[in-house]
Order: sequence, then C-alpha cells, then structure tokens
Amino acid sequence: MSDYLVIVESPAKAKTIERYLGKKYKVKASMGHVRDLPKSQTGVDVNNNYEPKYITIRGKGPVLKELRTAAKKAKKVYLAADPDREGEAIAWHLAHSLDVDIHSNCRVIFNEITKDAIKESFKHPRPINMDLVDAQQARRILDRLVGYNISPLLWKKVKRGLSAGRVQSVAVRLIIDRENEIKNFIPEEYWSIEGLFKKGKDQFQAAFYGVNGKKLKLQSEDDVKEVLGKIDGSSFIVQSVTKKERRRNPARPFTTSSLQQEAARKLNFRAKKTMMLAQQLYEGIDLGKEGTVGLITYMRTDSTRISDIAVKEASEYITEQYGKEYLATGSRKEKKQANTQDAHEAIRPTSTMRQPSDVKPFLSRDQLRLYRLIWERFVASQMAPAVMDTMTVDLKNGDVIFRANGSQIKFPGFMKVYVEGTDDQLEEKENVLPSFDEGEKVASDKLTPKQHFTQPPPRYTEARLVKTLEELGIGRPSTFAPTLDTIQRRGYVALDNKRFVPTELGEIVTELMMEFFPEVLDVEFTAKMETNLDEIEEGHVAWVKIIDEFYKKFEVNLKKAEIEMKEVEIKDEYAGEDCEQCGNPMVIKMGRFGKFMACSNFPDCRNTKPIVKEIGVKCPKCKEGNVIERKSKKKRIFYGCDRYPECDFLSWDKPINRPCPKCDGLLVEKKLKKGKQVQCVNCDYKEETQQ
Repeated sequence: MSDYLVIVESPAKAKTIERYLGKKYKVKASMGHVRDLPKSQTGVDVNNNYEPKYITIRGKGPVLKELRTAAKKAKKVYLAADPDREGEAIAWHLAHSLDVDIHSNCRVIFNEITKDAIKESFKHPRPINMDLVDAQQARRILDRLVGYNISPLLWKKVKRGLSAGRVQSVAVRLIIDRENEIKNFIPEEYWSIEGLFKKGKDQFQAAFYGVNGKKLKLQSEDDVKEVLGKIDGSSFIVQSVTKKERRRNPARPFTTSSLQQEAARKLNFRAKKTMMLAQQLYEGIDLGKEGTVGLITYMRTDSTRISDIAVKEASEYITEQYGKEYLATGSRKEKKQANTQDAHEAIRPTSTMRQPSDVKPFLSRDQLRLYRLIWERFVASQMAPAVMDTMTVDLKNGDVIFRANGSQIKFPGFMKVYVEGTDDQLEEKENVLPSFDEGEKVASDKLTPKQHFTQPPPRYTEARLVKTLEELGIGRPSTFAPTLDTIQRRGYVALDNKRFVPTELGEIVTELMMEFFPEVLDVEFTAKMETNLDEIEEGHVAWVKIIDEFYKKFEVNLKKAEIEMKEVEIKDEYAGEDCEQCGNPMVIKMGRFGKFMACSNFPDCRNTKPIVKEIGVKCPKCKEGNVIERKSKKKRIFYGCDRYPECDFLSWDKPINRPCPKCDGLLVEKKLKKGKQVQCVNCDYKEETQQ
C-alpha cells in the first residue's frame, strides 16, 4: 500500500511524477475534469445566487471509482492539477468528490516537471485557493449563461446547431470589422523614384527624399515629372553622411500568446497544434537512459518573468559556447501590462544544457521544431544586444535630394542564436554602402519612377488575431487556441490563404447579436469582464456580485430578443449545375468540413459532391483533363487532374498556364518564406514574382 496518493490530470504526467517521487507515492490521473455543469440544461440557478449544479461528467464514473478506492487506502491525498485557475478548479472538484478537506495542505503546484521542481513542490503543499476556484467558476457560469440562453434563440430564429460564446463572438466581430474596413478602403495613389548610383566600381541604391532639404511626398505622375525635370545631368554631390551605432535588444522569452504567434510565423503551426505539442513537451518525453523528463515549463502563461536558477544556467551556457561578450549585462526592465496575471514564469526549456540536438532522437519532427524555437528564444533573451552600424547618405542634384540607407552588423549578439519573426516575414538585412566623403561626386546610372497604391489593413492570420485579442485584454492564455478552433468549427469564419474571412452565417449571427446583445460583442465590456475575473482571483470582489451585475442587464435583452428577433432564412446558393441522378438543381451547403454541393431534392435524393475549383490549366500529362485544386486529409492544398483515376497527375505546387520559355516544360508556382517563385519542373529556369 502506498502512503500517499497524488492526482494529476494526464497519464503521461502521472508516469513521470511517480518515477520522481518514489515508492511511497502512487500517482493517478483524473483525465481532466471529473465534474461539470450538465450538458442537457443551463445548470445555474439564477434565483439562488447563481448556484451551479455540478454533476459527474458522463464516462468519468469508473475513473472516480478508482480514485476513491485509492484515496481510502492512502494516508494523504495530494491534488496536483495544472498551476492555473482551471487546475485549481479541477483540484476543488476532486476534493469534493473524494472527501478531501480543501483547507488542509492538499494542493501541490509546480511550473515544470523535473525531479528537482517536483520534489521541492511537495515540501510546500497548501490549501486549495478558493479565490482562484471562484474566478474559474465565474468564467464558466458566465459562459454558460450566455451560451445556453442565446444559442437556443439562434437555433429558433436562424439555424439549428448554432452557438454563441462570450469570447468567440467578439473574435468573430473583429474579423467582420476588419473585412468591412477592407471593403470600404479607398486606395490612394503615391509614387517613388528609385535610383541606381555608382561610386567607382561600387553600385548602390538610393530613393528620392525631398526638395530643398524638406521631405516631399509624390502623389501623382505629374509630381514625379516635376522632380525629374529639376535634375540636371547624372552627377550628384554627397551632401551629408550620418553614421550612428544602434542597439537592438532580443525578444523576451515566450508567453502563450507570443509562442502561438511565432510558431505560426516560423513553423506554420496552427494555435491548436502549437498548444498540443507544447503540452507534450511539458508533460514529459522519454529520453532513453535519462527517463521521462518535462522539457519545457508550463505553457499557459502571460508572464515573461524567469527564475534566477534558469538565468544562472543560461548565463553559464552562453559564456561557455559564445564567450562572455555575448552575455547580457544587467537586467532589462519588465514592461508589465495591466491585464497580466503573472501567475508563473515564461515558457522556457527546463534546462538550457539540454540542447535541441541532444533530444532530437527522442522527439517527433514537429516536437523538435517547437522545442528548438522555445530553446533558441530563451537563450537569445539572455544574450547581449546586437550592435548595428547605420549610415544615412544624402545625395544632392540642384534642389533634389536622394537618400541612401545602409546598415551593417558590428556585433551580432543575440542574433547569433535567434531573430524574432514578423507577420509580413520581413527580416532585417545588411545593406552595406561604400564609404563617402561629404562634397564628393557620384553618378546616377538609372532613375526609375514607380507607381504605388496604399493598401487596406491585412486580414487576420491566426497570429495576428491572437496578438489583437491579447492587446485588447480579451481572453486569457488558455482561451486563445480553443476560441480560434471554435469559430472555425461553427462555420462563422473560414481560412483563405491562411487568413480569416467571415462567412455569410458569421455575418448574420453577428448582426443579430449586435442588435440584441451589444454588450456581449463589445470589446471594452469583454475586456472589463476579464479584469473583473482577475479581481475575483485576487479576492477583491465576490464572484456572485460580478455575475449578478452582468445577468440583470443580459436578462432584459434576452426577453426583448425572444419577442423582437425576426426569423432569418438562409437561402441555399445555387451551384449552377443540375444533379446527374435526378435532374434537380444542385445547391451549395455548408458542412462540418466546409462547403460542398448537394441536391436540392434532399431527402428524396441524397447526391452530394465536392466543389471543384479549376485553376485554368490543362493537364500537362494527359492533355485532356483540367487541373483542379484539391485538399488532402490534413487539409493541405494540392493540384491534380479532374480525370483521376484515369490520369494520376498531381503536384503540391500550383501549375502555371504557360510553358517554360527555356525547355517548354511545366511551370509551377512555389511558395517561399518571402513571396513566391515560378520554377520549371524540368530545367533550372526560375523567375521571381511579387509577394
């Protein structure tokens, strides 16, 4: 018989922790929550201080029975769920189900699953923190009151199967608002003049800056002609040379939000995938002789704080590998946002000494890629700033000034390990200019005017949307990935070229919500609610008060909506072809995996087929069929012949509707990190295209 029972959430974690604690401890998994509000009803008594009605989750009976048996045999029960609000709530539900005194020192928390961290955490058990539990309960009850009251209304007035959630509705609204910005955007014309200059054998580029020492915007072709008319000959004089030294600091270690953003940019991971892989790295990986070890700290955090021990270990590693000059001196001031909980430290490797190359044999390809990203980001965060030598050169011809900007890395610092990505994938490049003396002459080889138009704001990628939600204070680290997943599964938004676009259904539901439940969709109100939940966690306000303030107004709007909301008929969109089985028109339907064609004579005729997207290219193999866009089981786009299986042509790259000018072979469009490139599949012909 074991002296102590420890209950964690997952079997993988249980296995790792049991090995660290030794024979006196038995570690079992609850498999997440064991109690929750019932699915069949709201489960909240609004007339009795919003008392929640918790029941055992269906299918968890055997798990609870096993835990109760083990608890009766143990001298003491420790509850070691994740170190956040939800983990605290799971521990509270377990304590209730197993008759564990919540005021006893039964709660154990740790930020990383390593031997030292686990053993240290069991030296400092504490009672269950009811402020944390109440904050989680308040969130759950709020979401239940919103979802279980608005969703049935949408079923009745719009379409069955719809749902409305507090955070997800705001996310959809942001996407729709951005789409409206794009639709209403009026592009404005502007011009630039790019110059190719020569100094001796060196060529360099400079762009038009202004006239008479003042910066000038070129808004039309006439403006360009006027400037070019002022240039006399090809000789320019170096008017001024400005040299500066610029320091660039490394990015801070990852939070949940920044990890999801960077994994999207650099690894092309969806938020859901990033969190799944991070969970695996946190819970533990079997490293052979070393056994199962948690490779990263807890992955749900909004803090960039790191422990002194981790800083010391990273410092030793950096000094040994790169030299003392690469080590950061002093500590950078932490810019803590108002809505940051700072419950536990940033996401980092549990040991800097465990390099990605060391664990490569034990990780899957994607696990390794994410671990390397986390490891490199953390190590770089503890390194010295990069030092850049920058040069600005003004070239003058009469009153016209062209400006050349150059930069050169003087000392790479943290950039030797890692450089943070950006949404538009632009990376800082070295642009080395030749040396100049004021007053010397250079010659212009070519001056090229270029017309431009201002661009609308970009659609949200997953990374951009997560960043926006965080900046607005909507949701918390644990909610970002589920929110993005939910709005796609419900069919309110779709991903087009990795960017969110609202669906007709999403626009209809949002319009109705805006009319009858404006507070639920109000960004400031939703952010304020998150602040209220934080205040509950800190013990400053009672959770019932926060719920009551919300529900009294919400109930009035709900009653009004039930009377005044009109039914909306979502008409089927005709596909433009007839059913080959019964002759009735085919219509476009929205299903779980996107749009498809179905017979309008359903249910008498159940004919369905996928929507074929032609790209206007004849099949290069059979010469008879057309190349169409298809999707793999993992939703990756590829291209194939529409005569499949008679013709088995396929390509991951998009074929181009013209032959290679060099060998007459097939041209395809390949996606690169920074734009696209047209290549021939038979020879070495390549051509750059605009991003």
